[in-house]
Amino acid sequence: MTDPRESVHKRRPTMGRVPKVTRADARAALRNPLAFIAERWTPQPRTVQRAALSAIVMSVLIVVTGGAVRLTGSGLGCPTWPKCTDDSLTATSAMGFHGAIEFGNRMLTYVLCAAVGWAIIAARSQKPYRRGLTRLGWAQFWIVMSNAVLGGIVVLVGLNPYTVAAHFVATSALIAVATVMWQRTREGDAAPRPLVGKAVQQLVWFLVAAAVLLILVGTVVTGAGPHAGDSSEVERMPVDWETVSKLHAVLAWIVVTLTFALWFVLKAVDAPKSPLNRTRELFLILLAQGVIGYVQYFTDLPEVLVGLHMLGSAVMWIWVLRVVLSLRERPEVVADVPGPAAEATLTKA
Repeated sequence: MTDPRESVHKRRPTMGRVPKVTRADARAALRNPLAFIAERWTPQPRTVQRAALSAIVMSVLIVVTGGAVRLTGSGLGCPTWPKCTDDSLTATSAMGFHGAIEFGNRMLTYVLCAAVGWAIIAARSQKPYRRGLTRLGWAQFWIVMSNAVLGGIVVLVGLNPYTVAAHFVATSALIAVATVMWQRTREGDAAPRPLVGKAVQQLVWFLVAAAVLLILVGTVVTGAGPHAGDSSEVERMPVDWETVSKLHAVLAWIVVTLTFALWFVLKAVDAPKSPLNRTRELFLILLAQGVIGYVQYFTDLPEVLVGLHMLGSAVMWIWVLRVVLSLRERPEVVADVPGPAAEATLTKA
């Protein structure tokens, strides 16, 4: 039995007032939904960082699932675009496993759009407003839209290897922008200050150029190799696959050598921990990627290892960019605050 005094002194729970949405609010939301949300929500910095990170994760996942489509021969599981068939927007049971794989990869594009949209909303709502950060989010959005159209063209032209290569390169560009945005969420907006000398910076840009060439030649290896993406006769790039694979391996060793040289130079000049750590991590990723590459080459390209190699390519590219971004720092912009003497002078005036 409850004490009657408790019922007297105990406050009854009350429901919070639901804010009224006026017609003006509705019009404002329709006219500029991002500004409407930004006026009513201020995310924590960690929320913005997680939103940017989710865009990176989804970009890498698109690479993996795109590889699964290709390696299972499901590239034409949905034979047309934007519909899956001439009569159906979705895959049908008659299309079987290949239709489900291809349609699932298409649906994952919407999840990627949601992740990029969240990153844009979080960046736009951050206080103070950071225009550059929001623009990086929008850049991702337009890359995703363009790549979705390019993916449709890939299907319509029957998995032409050059369009497939362009599709992968566009995804690599998306990963690059997403990585830069993620880094910028953890920095301020002051002018960047280099942490190393120009000679080290030039060495890093040689590393970036070699990594870009490595990725581009990798698309040629795929375009000339046996995994055409479909069980039917699919056009291949008219180059010798063995020769291109050896060139790809040479470029991989150049990237590894440049990475080791960079780590050695950073140690010699007593560079800050961030560039050293990112370079060491990249070196380990490259070693793992090299092992996978050689094993798949000498075991006739098993699908699982090729998929792991594609995942490793995306991770390698992210860490190359992280090495570049670790060479400078961008502190918060500090507003000029008048000191006590200045405040006294202003008061007297």
